[in-house]
Amino acid sequence: MVRPTIETQRFAELVGEPPLTYLTRWRMTLAADLLVEKEAATVADVARTVGYSDPFGFSVAFKRVRGVNPSEFRRTATAP
Repeated sequence: MVRPTIETQRFAELVGEPPLTYLTRWRMTLAADLLVEKEAATVADVARTVGYSDPFGFSVAFKRVRGVNPSEFRRTATAP
């Protein structure tokens, strides 16, 4: 088991969550904004923009954080 560093512990104390959890949540928030604002962008485009080289991995992470896959999120967010 890897022990957290002092910096990691301090970050979690200050922010309220571990650094990688924060980073993933922030990336998915950015991705959600892009999915709505950039309708011409594909899910793969959005994945690359937020730092994922694999659209499938991005979709899995997005669904874990947001509860729906990116395409479904886009459909429901842009529905009239």
